[in-house]
Amino acid sequence: MLKIFITTCMLLSGSLVYSQTAVHTIVVPVDSADFFLQKGLTEKQNGRRMESLKNFEKAVRYDSSSKSIITELASAYHDLRKYNNALVMYKRLIEMGEETPALYKQVLQLCFQMKQNEEVVKFASRLKKLDPSEKISFYVGKANYEMENYGDALKALNEAAKEDPANAEIPYMIARSYADMMNYKLAVPFFKKAIELDPKQSYWVYELGLICYAMHDDKNALKYILEAADKGHRRDNEYLENLAIAYLNVGQLDSGVAMLNEILKKRPSDMNILNMVAEAFYYKAKYDQAMEYWDRVLEYDKENATALYMIGMCYQKKGGRENTDKGITLCDKAIELDPSLANLKQKKMMAGL
Repeated sequence: MLKIFITTCMLLSGSLVYSQTAVHTIVVPVDSADFFLQKGLTEKQNGRRMESLKNFEKAVRYDSSSKSIITELASAYHDLRKYNNALVMYKRLIEMGEETPALYKQVLQLCFQMKQNEEVVKFASRLKKLDPSEKISFYVGKANYEMENYGDALKALNEAAKEDPANAEIPYMIARSYADMMNYKLAVPFFKKAIELDPKQSYWVYELGLICYAMHDDKNALKYILEAADKGHRRDNEYLENLAIAYLNVGQLDSGVAMLNEILKKRPSDMNILNMVAEAFYYKAKYDQAMEYWDRVLEYDKENATALYMIGMCYQKKGGRENTDKGITLCDKAIELDPSLANLKQKKMMAGL
C-alpha cells in the first residue's frame, strides 16, 4: 500500500512539473529580440529574404539598441532594394559608434544612388578622413555638378580624372560644367574626350553638335548632329529641327527644308516651322515658295500681320510695277493690323538707301 502511495505521489509530482513547463512555453520569452533575430538568420540562410526581414523588424521592436539586429535589418532592406530604409539603418549604426570605412562607403554609395547630393559630399569627406586611400572625387564632383556648384565640381572632377582616367562620364561632366557656364570653347575638348572614351553615347555627340552651333561653327555642328543619328540618337522633332537649322546655316536649303517638311507631316500647323521654311526660301530669293508657306500660316491665323507683311515683301522683291504695288498694299494692310511693323518697314527703307 505504501509503495502504491509513493508511486502516486511521484506521478502527481511529475504532472505538476509538466504542467509548469507547459505554462512556461506559452509565455513570450523575455529575450524576444534574440528569438526573432535567430529566426531571421535562419530564414536568411534558407534564402527567404522577405521572411527574414519580417523577423528582423520584430526583433528591433524589442531591442532597438542592438547593433547586430540593426546590421541585419539594414542588410535585409538593402538586399530587397528598400534603399531609404537601409540608409536610415546604416546611419543609425554610425550614430551608435560603428564608424568603419566599409560602413561609410555603403552610406556614401546609397546617398549617391538616391541623389542626396549634400549628404554625398558630407559622407565622402568623412570616409576620406577614415581611409585616405579611398577614391571619393567622382562622387564629390558629380554631386557638386548636380547642385550647380561648378567650381567645386571641376576641382573634384579633374582629380577624379586622375583616379579613373577610363571613366567617360568624368570628362563629360567637366564638359557640361563649362557648357552650363556658357564657356563653350573649354567644353569642346572634354566632349571630344568623353566621346573618345565611350563612342556609343549618341546624345553626347548630339550635344557637341549643339555646342558647335552655339559657337557659330556651323560645319562641325552639322557634322556632329548627323553623326549622332548614325550612332542611334532618336530622330524626334527636336532633332529634326536642329538638323534643319544646321543644314540651312551651311547653305544646304533643300536638305534643311526637307527636314522641316518632315516635321510638318506630324505637326502641320506648327507656326514656328512654317515661318522657318518661309524665311529660308525668302533669304534664298525663292519668293514664290516663301509666300506659299506664309499663306499656310494665314490659313491657321488669318490675322497674322507678320505673315501678311512678309508676303507683301515677297511681291516687292519679285519686282515689276504690278508686284511692287500689290506688295506695298499688303504691307500697309499688315501695319494697320500691327502698327509695330512700321518699324520693320522703316528699317528696310533705311537699308535700301
